[in-house]
Amino acid sequence: MSFINYASREINCKIVYYGPGLCGKTTNLQFIYQRTAPDAKGKMISLATETERTLFFDFLPLSLGEIRGFKTRFHLYTVPGQVFYDASRKLILKGVDGVVFVADSQEERIDANIESLENLRINLKEQGYDLDKLPYIVQYNKRDLPGAMSVDELHDELNPTNVPEFEACATTGEGVFETLKAVAKLILIDLKKGK
Repeated sequence: MSFINYASREINCKIVYYGPGLCGKTTNLQFIYQRTAPDAKGKMISLATETERTLFFDFLPLSLGEIRGFKTRFHLYTVPGQVFYDASRKLILKGVDGVVFVADSQEERIDANIESLENLRINLKEQGYDLDKLPYIVQYNKRDLPGAMSVDELHDELNPTNVPEFEACATTGEGVFETLKAVAKLILIDLKKGK
């Protein structure tokens, strides 16, 4: 659910990057953060434990346009990739307005992608959300690696509902902003409908 701040005349929307461990969620946000004008972004916050380097989320407000005289601010989060951190994943999904599922294109990671996607559906359902009714994008990351599956194969396994999908290489930035713009556009369409 987007949050409206009447004092600052802002609509705050939450986008969560979800996917298996080491698929490129954090790399996506780091690329966006590095290439966003300093006056358009807040601080990037990272939380980690001593034992797990991927247990953190990043916070990045990003301004993109107005609706009915209100500025729209997007807050970007990642979830920890490992299923062990399911409680953290659920917490980060609270109040979500849009989801980017980042899939690792490597063939040996297809089972981890499928497991993570199913985990996303379950965690959203527990909180009263339906992934098929949320603004939702699939990003096929790591397209530059030699063991990458074809987009058709990935689509068949991970995108049966035919949501918008993008090929990406988060380390170079290919497809990163296209993915973000697509999910932001879907959220804005939802907001304009008054959902």
